[in-house]
Amino acid sequence: MAGPSDAEDEAPGASGVSRRAIVRGAVRGALAGSAGLSVSGLLDLNTARTMAQTSESTPSQAASDARPVTFEAVAQRAERLAAAPYREQSSDLPQELAALDYDAFQAIRLRPEATVPLGSRFSLQPFHRGGLHAKRVEIVLQSPEGVRRFDYDPNLFDLGPALQGRRYPPSLGFAGFRIAFGFDAARPQAQEEFLVFLGASYFRIRGRDQVYGLSARGVAVNTGLPQGEEFPDFTTFWIETPRDDAAAITILALLDGPSLAGAYRFTVTPGVTAQVAVETALFPRRSVAALGLAPLTSMFLFGENGAGFRGAEPFDDFRPQVHDSDGLVVQTPGDRLWRPLVNGRAAPQISSFRANPLEGFGLLQRERRFAAYLDVQARHEDRPGLWVAPRGDGFGAGAVRLFEIPSRTEATDNIVAAFVPEAAVEAGKPLRLAYTLVTVGPEPAPALAPPLARVVSTRVGSAERLRPTNPPTPQRRLYVIDFEGPGLPDDPKAAIDVALSASAGALVEPYAERVPQTGGWRLYAEFRPPESWPAGDVVLRARLSHAGRVVTETWDAVV
Repeated sequence: MAGPSDAEDEAPGASGVSRRAIVRGAVRGALAGSAGLSVSGLLDLNTARTMAQTSESTPSQAASDARPVTFEAVAQRAERLAAAPYREQSSDLPQELAALDYDAFQAIRLRPEATVPLGSRFSLQPFHRGGLHAKRVEIVLQSPEGVRRFDYDPNLFDLGPALQGRRYPPSLGFAGFRIAFGFDAARPQAQEEFLVFLGASYFRIRGRDQVYGLSARGVAVNTGLPQGEEFPDFTTFWIETPRDDAAAITILALLDGPSLAGAYRFTVTPGVTAQVAVETALFPRRSVAALGLAPLTSMFLFGENGAGFRGAEPFDDFRPQVHDSDGLVVQTPGDRLWRPLVNGRAAPQISSFRANPLEGFGLLQRERRFAAYLDVQARHEDRPGLWVAPRGDGFGAGAVRLFEIPSRTEATDNIVAAFVPEAAVEAGKPLRLAYTLVTVGPEPAPALAPPLARVVSTRVGSAERLRPTNPPTPQRRLYVIDFEGPGLPDDPKAAIDVALSASAGALVEPYAERVPQTGGWRLYAEFRPPESWPAGDVVLRARLSHAGRVVTETWDAVV
């Protein structure tokens, strides 16, 4: 059956789980508490403007360069870095900051008057260093009038009881920052946080009325490989002050890590749908076995996809589902594939989806009903998906790789998706690419074209219950797949053609029926295992056609 790729499910290295050594769980808490602003809180910029006017002439924010830095200048700096041996950032964090526990770090609050206005509709708040957020980033603010380094000042923060009376020099720097925006042009000072850069090359973005969920990254290096993953860091940010009426903001960033250095330009446009136009120049110091471009990182603990999937253990939880994303989409010319996420296997799972050319991929949250989660605080139904759309010459030949890492806690981001180029990544051979990140809420969404009906649920159970065999065959599974969206016929008697495939064994006895309660269609198919199981996983595929035309995405799963 035709599809956007041939899925290959590879055996990961034994050290695959250790890649989560980076502390993503702490980021979740820091976003809500370290600077005292929670989504969708509003910022009062009156005192912030007063502070900015009185502090611009202080030594910590003096002009450092008359000319704004350009993306090409950052790229030249990255190229020079890559030509020299990597130098890890020195461990200069004072001991009392390094030793902060979660609660003490949460007690550090940015003073409201320390918010930095960026034009009339944007503003910035820095994160303090401490605890798990030990590395320093430099923040530079620039406009046509000039450039000034935004240095640390102890007066910016209330350090909390554990650090009462402590003062630190401007060289302490910051751990990262967040940006707020006035979504209502008539009330530009009523601002909501929508963008965060914090930790390695991670950043998070949300659309209006959404809450933070999955993260994007600048780059992924050797994810899931036995030698272990690298986490390059954004070390310096140049943030351009927008014009007063501007609805977009541009951020330049310098990346550095053991295997490569890079320059980034992020042009961010907030809104009901937020967009980030990304341009990057990467300069390898040495060869990279697996370079992940436009990587996305998310959390899938459990949902309707497991425990019926082979090897997936059940979760004892009052909530029906817990996840920030429930599937991967990969789009190539003429087809769009949906792979439901699974957690609870005994070992990490790595799947590859060849795509040449790639039109887009993303981790999406398709389940949008509160009743599916019943979590008043987490609001999983309001968490965005992220869609990656290549621009310019595209990403070239390669594959989208999906990493599903076993996890028993929702504090761990255990899902990674990235495009891995086919061409070798070698020292001295720079890469340039451009793409757009788009937040996705309820579907159908304009970013995902063509308008095919989408997979909205995958349920799996024993096929023995309907027609038991003697002796029983536990590996017989009944797959129930629901499709909804444009192109599906309204007539329950319409002729629906079903295309099925299995890399081993067989999907048999398909039956499709219209679901009057949703207006969609449901496909039933039984998987019968092969007499001799292959060494890897078995890949299953299905899609529906009507009147000689494909009307649904390609459903894809592994057994």
